[in-house]
Amino acid sequence: MIKPYAALFTSIVAVSFAAIFIETLIDIYSTHPLSIAFYRLLFTALLIMPFVILHKKTRNEIRNLTRTMLIIMVGIGIILAAHFALWITSLELTSIASSVLLVTAHPVLVGPISHYFFKEKLSTINTVGIILSVTGVSILVIGNYGLGSFTLDSLEGNILAILGGVGAGLYILGGRKMRKTVSVASYAFVVYSVGTLVLFVICLLFSAPVYNLNIQVYGIILIMAVVSGIFGHTFYNWSLGYVRASVASVFLLGEPIGSSLLAYAIPWIHQIPSQFTLMGGGIILLGIYLTARKTNVV
Repeated sequence: MIKPYAALFTSIVAVSFAAIFIETLIDIYSTHPLSIAFYRLLFTALLIMPFVILHKKTRNEIRNLTRTMLIIMVGIGIILAAHFALWITSLELTSIASSVLLVTAHPVLVGPISHYFFKEKLSTINTVGIILSVTGVSILVIGNYGLGSFTLDSLEGNILAILGGVGAGLYILGGRKMRKTVSVASYAFVVYSVGTLVLFVICLLFSAPVYNLNIQVYGIILIMAVVSGIFGHTFYNWSLGYVRASVASVFLLGEPIGSSLLAYAIPWIHQIPSQFTLMGGGIILLGIYLTARKTNVV
């Protein structure tokens, strides 16, 4: 099981770049959040398309998907589109503290559901790991931004962040179910394509630009699609075929750690991690380790 965990680790590092790209696009280029979400999924689907076209086995698999499988994957694509739209938009309507804390709380949802419905039993140590990980995120976020930042929140922004977190949890659970029978290429292409179409409609409904963006914006989103889309979400989806949903969900809590380290390492950002980032990050890593441990279920 070395490879699945290596892919999972790589995916977390890759998705950690997303916050850097999104911050650049919104702050420097004033790009609409929904436009970012739309082009991120569009470019990721287009990057996978040549593999699907040239790979006969993948084409045949997609062609032979049962109606039930296709309906489930369409549903997952809609959920993924909703997750991106809700989470990125929430960043404009509420504090970073609330948005990050609420959207990364999905292990609380994924753990019990995978335990009772997918029969992926959690031991006492695994449960402690999930609680520790969520606690670590709370320390990292609240410590950095303070409880006072929550007074800046809007009810609408908080609701969007919560729904974005629910969407992330359902996306993980759906991926875990489908990746047991569908290859990652077929799964990713169908889900990303559906998500792209849904986000296109959402952009039209909310008057978000879908053309004539700055050429540099297209370039940044394309890089984000390669890094956070292919090496992030697609590697993550591949690992879901081998790793328990609860473990994969908790691993995603490593994203705030990765984003903080990248913000420090990238010269034009260079944000020095605070003691709360280091403390919370350490607790998150411990929680991930305990959640991933294979122990006898009690």
